[in-house]
Amino acid sequence: MAKLEEEIDLLEELESAALQLPRDDRARLTERLLASLDEDPVVEQAWAKEIAKRVRAYRAGETKTYSAEEVFQAGEELLR
Repeated sequence: MAKLEEEIDLLEELESAALQLPRDDRARLTERLLASLDEDPVVEQAWAKEIAKRVRAYRAGETKTYSAEEVFQAGEELLR
């Protein structure tokens, strides 16, 4: 039980210190903490393969592309 209390105390201390940081530093810390939750080597490797596959297809002219204007227009039409 003492270990849990120590962890809670440490968490509260870290939270208090983090909240005293300037806004930009808090945002950067938040981004890093959130990113650390998503780190799964299997998922990261799968995404890297998928990205490489899509880049190759794009460069080879095998994929249809759309301008931002076309995407926004289609989105607006779907919302109507």
